[in-house]
Amino acid sequence: MIISKPNKYWMLVIILLIAIIATGSVIVWSRYSPSQPVEISTPPSQELEGEIYIGGAVTSPGFYPLKTGDSLGDIIQAAGGISGNADLGRLRLYMPGIGEEYQPQEIDINRAEAWLLQALPGIGEVRAQAIIDYRQQNGPFLNTNELIKVKGIGTITYDKIKHLITVAD
Repeated sequence: MIISKPNKYWMLVIILLIAIIATGSVIVWSRYSPSQPVEISTPPSQELEGEIYIGGAVTSPGFYPLKTGDSLGDIIQAAGGISGNADLGRLRLYMPGIGEEYQPQEIDINRAEAWLLQALPGIGEVRAQAIIDYRQQNGPFLNTNELIKVKGIGTITYDKIKHLITVAD
């Protein structure tokens, strides 16, 4: 078989290209190293511990312990459950910032029932009933200072609770 000169050149070019491709493949393959497996990590969940205040239409509003894993149902149950007039379609959660001072919900001494008045420092069952009896006999309190007129409540007790009470208009 006789190969003409132009075909010889093409044959040389093809052989040269095959050699270049083969050499390049060997170089690329030798530098290839399988990548390290991708590691996906999630940050550890924050552990919650502290207190949470629950108020509104629950049986016993106040502060309750809070731990990681507690559900909203657990917290409501700790507060004695939901009262009959609760609007479950409107819940509010407020988380104060660090150093932010908490403003407790004030109790209206003209409307509060005995169990709620007993939640105030220094007010037990007898004093709560005395407050209710006083407002039934004398009408609603006009201001919080009038609470001193209730039998068994003096200035020391009043000073402990004055930032926790209010009177409605």
